[in-house]
Amino acid sequence: MSTIFNCDVIELKKNKQKVGSSTSVESRLSFPFEIKRVYYIYDVPGGSDRGGHAHKELEQYIIATSGAFEVVLDDGKNRKTIRLDRPNFALHIRKGIWRETKNFTSGSICMVLASEVYTESDYIYDYKEYLKYKNEDPNNVPR
Repeated sequence: MSTIFNCDVIELKKNKQKVGSSTSVESRLSFPFEIKRVYYIYDVPGGSDRGGHAHKELEQYIIATSGAFEVVLDDGKNRKTIRLDRPNFALHIRKGIWRETKNFTSGSICMVLASEVYTESDYIYDYKEYLKYKNEDPNNVPR
């Protein structure tokens, strides 16, 4: 059962040196799943929002590798907004959670580390369909 309350921001190890910092991620060492897909969202005009969706099975970690943006999480009963603005912090979004990205700063880059490869049938794009999905599946209903 996924709720917004078990979607957490984790701090990744930052390797700070005189000439800059780096952060590395390792599948199953940094995250509880094997990373099967990585993609970037960029060139989003400043102040823009991107549409929402949920996944039936896929889990994600979202990282603001540059700039900042907000992620609105919704489990069908509760909502919360998390601002991502540092490249060594990652937001874990569990399966069955509706998410929207908003308020991108100019030049932002959003990196997504996903537990599954792209499968169109895993997506729910309509919020009314999402609420129906949450209410039909007893394993997804927040309590």
